[in-house]
Amino acid sequence: MATLLDPSSRGRVILVGAGPGDPGLLTVRAVEALRQADVVVHDGLVDPRVLDLAPQAHRISVAKSRARHTLPQEAINALIIAHVKTGAIVVRLKGGDPFIFGRGGEEVEAVRAAGLPVEVIPGISAALGAAAEAMLPLTHRDWSSAVSFVAGQCKGLTDQDWSGLAGKGRTLVIYMGVATCPEISEKLMNDGVAPDMPVAVLERGTLEGSRALRTLLADLGPMVAREKVRSPAIIVVGEVVMLADADDKLAAWADAAEALA
Repeated sequence: MATLLDPSSRGRVILVGAGPGDPGLLTVRAVEALRQADVVVHDGLVDPRVLDLAPQAHRISVAKSRARHTLPQEAINALIIAHVKTGAIVVRLKGGDPFIFGRGGEEVEAVRAAGLPVEVIPGISAALGAAAEAMLPLTHRDWSSAVSFVAGQCKGLTDQDWSGLAGKGRTLVIYMGVATCPEISEKLMNDGVAPDMPVAVLERGTLEGSRALRTLLADLGPMVAREKVRSPAIIVVGEVVMLADADDKLAAWADAAEALA
């Protein structure tokens, strides 16, 4: 069977992970797909330099935000399928990796249900890219033997069972948690995570203006407010945070308060 990247194979979908932001972190296979695309259906956070790798393609933004979606997911699925049925090579370009909080699984199901061919090209997830930039090892032989990924902005946050995901010897990575970080810290402490557990917030990882900020779990919400952190950002909870190249914002805040006293 010919690969779906074969130029002679038309009328198909390629889900492509655009990585955490920096175009240099795209895979070679992702670049090949972009160069062949007739249509690129892309997320709002995809760097313009990545889109420029497909100058020949018709671009369609389906940007989503916490409060507003350009199109509901069902409409995005229908849009992709409609273009494929014209014989187009459609690249569905998604930030990070399509299968890590990217709803790629839903799009694959929809395309297959329509009887159309689909391929997935993985990307470096936002967590991996931002953590690498901050020199933050998500696992470490001495400090963490397990890592978990959760979404901090999904339905029923308070009802989700995160017990056992954070604590000594474990790392918890939270996507989309900036807006709900006060609730997240309270939830974790109620589950038994120590209030003085180190936490890092990795803002705009791999992009210009990126920041790596460190504090303690009990101070997560206040620090995000003090530092005016904005999405996109990843929250990392665990002892490995102490190994990161991150600004200790709790210490800086304490020093400033002492100076004013």
